[in-house]
Amino acid sequence: MSFQRFYETWFEQLHQLMNQLNRAPRQPTAEEENHELVQKVMSHYSEYYRVKSIVAKQDILSVFAAPWATTLERSLHWIAGWRPTTAFHLIYTEASIRFESQIFDILRGLRNGDLGDLSPAQFRRVSELQCETVREENAITDELSEWQDGASDFVGMRSHGDGGKMEVLVRVVEKADQLRLKTIEKLVELFTPRQAAEFLIAAAHLQFGVRALGATYDRRL
Repeated sequence: MSFQRFYETWFEQLHQLMNQLNRAPRQPTAEEENHELVQKVMSHYSEYYRVKSIVAKQDILSVFAAPWATTLERSLHWIAGWRPTTAFHLIYTEASIRFESQIFDILRGLRNGDLGDLSPAQFRRVSELQCETVREENAITDELSEWQDGASDFVGMRSHGDGGKMEVLVRVVEKADQLRLKTIEKLVELFTPRQAAEFLIAAAHLQFGVRALGATYDRRL
């Protein structure tokens, strides 16, 4: 199976998992159910990056070009995928929207435990994770820049092999993918099962929306 076919199947399964998360009850008594569904989603993401790593070792340029993605998706890519720090912007946006919609309940002392109800300790840890992720993003970006700076040397090697240049690019993409998965994992660990479910749903809806908009644009070309 080509990676494009794998991705299409994987993406459809992600839709199904999100439907399950959306239907799951949000009461405190349903925390175990939410936790199990969250773990299923995390396993699904882990499988995507496992297969992508295998394909990258076989054809890194195809993975980098991401022909299975829409033009819009590719325009937003950072090293063959989404930028990890996007997750933090999404959290702040979701938390702000939910907080504002519940402000009167909160003033009355009512709490519902969703993303609009993050504790000061959770916000502090999110901020710390964001700073850590920015540093790692920058380091990986610098590695890609070094690889690109050596492009002229790579062209000169074309008749004598690539001198290991492709292996370096594979490692850069793998580091980027590892950071993407690690970022989601650490955030999910930080949240309650309900908050983790809401975060994953919001992230998936953003992914679905960008892909749908990109597909609409591509059909017009």
